[in-house]
Amino acid sequence: MDYRMSTLELSEQEIIRRKSLEELNKLGINAYPAAQYKTTHLSTEIKQEFDPEKDNMKEVVIAGRIMSRRIMGKASFAELQDAEGRIQIYLNRDDMCPGEDKTLYNTVFKKLLDMGDIIGVKGFVFQTQMGETTLHVQELTVLSKSLKPLPIVKEKDGKTYDAFTDPEMRYRQRYVDLIVNPQVKEVFEKRRTIIRTMREMFDNAGYLEVETPILQPIPGGASARPFITHHNALDIPLYMRIANELYLKRLIVGGFDGVYEFAKDFRNEGMDRTHNPEFTVMEIYVAYKDYKWMMEFTETMLEKVALALHGKTTVTIGDKEIDFKAPYRRLTMIDAIKEHTGIDINGMNEEQLFKVCDELHIEVDETFGKGKLIDEIFGEKCEGHMIQPTFITDYPVEMSPLCKKHRDNPELTERFELMVNGKELCNAYTELNDPIDQLERFQEQMKLSEKGDDEAMFIDMDFVRALEYGMPPTSGMGIGIDRLTMFMTGQDSIQDVLFFPQMRPEKKVQPDSDEKFAELGIAPEWIEVIRAIGFSKVDALKETKHTKIFQDICGYNKKNKLGLKNPSQDEVKAWLA
Repeated sequence: MDYRMSTLELSEQEIIRRKSLEELNKLGINAYPAAQYKTTHLSTEIKQEFDPEKDNMKEVVIAGRIMSRRIMGKASFAELQDAEGRIQIYLNRDDMCPGEDKTLYNTVFKKLLDMGDIIGVKGFVFQTQMGETTLHVQELTVLSKSLKPLPIVKEKDGKTYDAFTDPEMRYRQRYVDLIVNPQVKEVFEKRRTIIRTMREMFDNAGYLEVETPILQPIPGGASARPFITHHNALDIPLYMRIANELYLKRLIVGGFDGVYEFAKDFRNEGMDRTHNPEFTVMEIYVAYKDYKWMMEFTETMLEKVALALHGKTTVTIGDKEIDFKAPYRRLTMIDAIKEHTGIDINGMNEEQLFKVCDELHIEVDETFGKGKLIDEIFGEKCEGHMIQPTFITDYPVEMSPLCKKHRDNPELTERFELMVNGKELCNAYTELNDPIDQLERFQEQMKLSEKGDDEAMFIDMDFVRALEYGMPPTSGMGIGIDRLTMFMTGQDSIQDVLFFPQMRPEKKVQPDSDEKFAELGIAPEWIEVIRAIGFSKVDALKETKHTKIFQDICGYNKKNKLGLKNPSQDEVKAWLA
């Protein structure tokens, strides 16, 4: 097959690897075998369990990705990476190929395999003179040929050089990020520990883990802009879930004393370092409890999570040390605003709040109601000061349409948000279980919607009907797992705790036509070579030194035995003039 003609968009390395694949096929080696490859150990197990004095690992089978190679004639070393880490392997030509045919070592390993290829090896474990635990390979099986080269990440004395750090590439090609940056995997293993610790606590308390609908006829449980889709069979619009709350509270009505759900929610809103349109949340509802009980429950849960991850309650986030040891500070929202602005907003109406926003130079919209105005004041002037875990309590009633009015002040609600490092981490209520009050609150939200607030709640009449059957006094809490993982692992961006964060569509570079290269005076046969060495745009070619282009195309011509007559340096220089 003529790879020059069929792979013009490929790099030189990619072309070479495809040729190697073709050579493997000619040797009768299937580079993508279907059969199970049964291993006996992982790299960490070998390092932990091997005893040089007992010589206790005589027959070991492992599989992994080639991450480095040192070829030294008839003997070589390589490094394999599996799910647990890396281990050195030693390959000797005569041990791998005891007969006269040395193809497996001389041709397959030395010439046709590359960094990134996945192989299986069988042999015995020994310790080198340098004291490194190593597998002496007796059998080698090709399991998957890598057709794209990995980014080169150099390590020396425990330090990493030329790391794969470009966020655009890391998040878009997470599979490469996980291969070459082992610390990334650690973040997601810690995320699993966070969820497991929470789940164990809830299960031990006797609460039931449940699942509720993602596609909903009414997006309820939060003030947020939903994603809208259409169900063809029913011919109705459906909304992707913005919160779990109303369905979980229906289950409390149905007789469960405690329910919780780890769920994907979706909000059609902005994206930044702490927001992704698709996110993971945990919501829990417990009957016969209130928000004061939930505060203690929440701080106990977070203390357990910190201890499970770090063995201590302190976590470093940037240059700050956050202590998750209970108890946390409690501060009402009105007192927080007074503390950080000097203004007491207690009892103010909508007009007065607009004036306060103007005085504080806070940008607001005329569609904002009283609740949203207060939320803007708190967000702009208070939130960033809450570094250590702080419960902000007793929100104005306009801000909390699903929350029970405060037992001592009907202008407020029994609600808290936990603030950590200047951001909201979780939200909780003494739940509103009065169906008449709930309907009135929904109707107030409808008025806001009519004013143009596209985040106002919909009226969910079925939820009101459920409350009319009677819901016991209940407390509920929701916590964002993505943001919690950020805090607990010291990550700056939500994209670092999501395997596949949402991103803008990848921009495809449109290669210039052959005619555009020909305008420079380049002959057709050299246009193909120039493309092969990585130049798809004339501008990029013209920005490169002519001496480098000359060396690269002549080298490519020789290496691939094209038989072309090399141009002179002056000719190449003339192309770029």
